[in-house]
Amino acid sequence: MKILVTGADGFIGKNLCYWIKQAHPDYIVFRYDTGLCNSLAELCRQADFVFHLAGVNRTADNKDFEIGNKELTKEILQYCLDGKQPPVLISSSVQAALCNPYGESKKAAEDAVFEYGNISGSQVYVYRLPGVFGKWCRPNYNSVVATFCYNIANDLPIEIHDPSTQLNLAYIDDVCNSFTKTINGNIIKDGDFCVVEPVHHITLSDLADTMRSFRYSRDNLMIHDMSDPLTRKLHSTYLSYLPDFSYKLNEKIDERGVFSEFIKNPIAGQVSINVTKPGYTKGNHWHHTKTEKFLTVSGQGVVRFRKLGETKVHEYHVNGDVLQVVDIPPGYTHSLTNTGACDLVTVMWVDELFNPNIPDTYYEEVILEGRQ
Repeated sequence: MKILVTGADGFIGKNLCYWIKQAHPDYIVFRYDTGLCNSLAELCRQADFVFHLAGVNRTADNKDFEIGNKELTKEILQYCLDGKQPPVLISSSVQAALCNPYGESKKAAEDAVFEYGNISGSQVYVYRLPGVFGKWCRPNYNSVVATFCYNIANDLPIEIHDPSTQLNLAYIDDVCNSFTKTINGNIIKDGDFCVVEPVHHITLSDLADTMRSFRYSRDNLMIHDMSDPLTRKLHSTYLSYLPDFSYKLNEKIDERGVFSEFIKNPIAGQVSINVTKPGYTKGNHWHHTKTEKFLTVSGQGVVRFRKLGETKVHEYHVNGDVLQVVDIPPGYTHSLTNTGACDLVTVMWVDELFNPNIPDTYYEEVILEGRQ
């Protein structure tokens, strides 16, 4: 099957081309956009399915809306009528229901597509999209999510005129997934229009706060609740606008080695990286309630336990060649000793965030004096 994507270099078009190639690797994808040396007429005549995403959404001259939305759509549809008369999907906008030059031009393009369907007998799919966000969207143009992501990631100011403004948003992957399914006629409709699900809702103020919290996460190491679909999608989008993908952790260094907190979550606890120098021991403390997991990823050592009030010491020899997790129970004093010739690197998870006011950590040697 031959698929034509107009606006292929745009935000949605670029993502969609990759989606089609992944979902249907045997399909041929024709890409059309300004700057691409392709004959629009010939591509339309060869196409078995057309995704018409090209258009004008911002201009200094309102005439460009009519030319880039209404007239271009009519031109494409005429070429399709002269060819295989393929199904056509057009990405419209909720603005098509409004009385403004842009909205009127999109409404005219919709009407032309519906008329094409009546004349040709082919299936047509008109999507009135809400605000679409995701990777590769152009910031400081027509997407508040892209603008907030880019500006906050780059320490630039953002403008909020009405914090209570309600945003209706669709994620680019959900849009592309829905579009790709229409090739096989798998759609969700609301009246005459196809819809993308889910549509997420958030206020402008909450969006800004969420983006800022992503920015601060490199400092406070907090990982957000990724079980919330919108949070996960916004976080993914934010990361795609970072100017620098690497950052350093705060290292607590002494003669025994290094300890660095890595990630934190109020529900899932925190993960830290511990480096123990050869011959040194860390720990020798116990907890009332707090629990931990130790995973050695490099070097070799021994984890020792002793139940409070008893003398028996339990030993677990660990090394980076075997991914072995050691659970640290409450009520047992425990220690970690590097028995090798190189650094012992251990990933440590604890079930709660460290609270200096309630550390739940109490010193007691694992090996009692005079016992080995």
